[in-house]
Amino acid sequence: MDAWVQQAAAEIGKRAPRELEALVGVSSPSGDVHGADECAAVCAALLPDEATIERIPCSSPDHAPDLVAHVRGTGTRRVLLLGHLDTVVAHADHRPLSRDGDKLVGSGSVDMKGGVVLSIGVMRALARRPDTFAELALLLVCDEEWRTGTIAHVDRFGDFDACLCFEGGDQTRDGEDGVVVRRKAAGTILVTAHGRAAHSGSAPDRGRNALLALAAAAQAVAARHDPAAPPHLTAVPTVVRSGDAFNVVPGTGELFCDCRADELDAIESVLGSIPDEVGGVTLRAELIRRWPGMHSEEAVAPVLARASEALGRPVRGVSRGGASDASHFAARIPITIDGLGPRGGRAHNPGEYVYADSLGPRAEVALAVVSAVL
Repeated sequence: MDAWVQQAAAEIGKRAPRELEALVGVSSPSGDVHGADECAAVCAALLPDEATIERIPCSSPDHAPDLVAHVRGTGTRRVLLLGHLDTVVAHADHRPLSRDGDKLVGSGSVDMKGGVVLSIGVMRALARRPDTFAELALLLVCDEEWRTGTIAHVDRFGDFDACLCFEGGDQTRDGEDGVVVRRKAAGTILVTAHGRAAHSGSAPDRGRNALLALAAAAQAVAARHDPAAPPHLTAVPTVVRSGDAFNVVPGTGELFCDCRADELDAIESVLGSIPDEVGGVTLRAELIRRWPGMHSEEAVAPVLARASEALGRPVRGVSRGGASDASHFAARIPITIDGLGPRGGRAHNPGEYVYADSLGPRAEVALAVVSAVL
């Protein structure tokens, strides 16, 4: 293994559990301004002294400003490190970090505060080698988990040489280190229903039941689910809301569905399967969230070959179905690599965790990749 990679990763891995405990200790559900500001303050304290820090407007309204840190060097290449501070866990369900055997369990630990800690460690390590880069930027956003529109910062960093995102890490089936080079496109479908309310006891047939119509729409979406065959579409109804009282035919309601596919076209085609009317209830379907796919395999293959050489073991490109901000940047920055964070599991669940023993080795992977990029 390259001596610098080995030494710097050992330092990052030694500090990472304490830094992760500090960051996970802050509850930061997406949209909570105070929580995001506290997380940004923790990150600012961990950044290298050489970094200049600014807060820039978030892509989503009513969110805390995103954090950008810059370190300038005397080299030739510019690299963006990317992550997010928000989680999907409400304050009432937040769990601070605790150890359970080989796991560090806590809300947002793998998605993606563990990756944020490693990205800051990488920035500290590189700040001591300013001759290797022209500019190193770290972008930590506050709305990745719930953003419905596009990320606002692509133009700002679109001419960088590489984008490295620190979502949770991966392994191949053979146990080799994996980084994400391919992601599915993601879309959120919203179906709104407009029927007619009526007393469910004295005049049920005068109503037009929005809940039943939304159930039919959900079945129509679920019928398109076919992850095994191209374009590998997953179509999953996730949230339905309808009705205000137990004795009233619901006159309105809404349904959300999460869809993933190789390309956005396949997701947009699901809209056509949703009927315009069911049982006298009008249905309106729209795609309120469009995240592009990521296809970086060819562009990053030489980088992964050099990273494997620096690491002394293979670094493999893998695919993942989950969405990430890396997908937005990949359309502009061909060398975009994701999944550079630690390994863990149960993201978005109460038992979310990071493998403690993965922090050092995944720091090695991240440093080998950024070294190969530079």
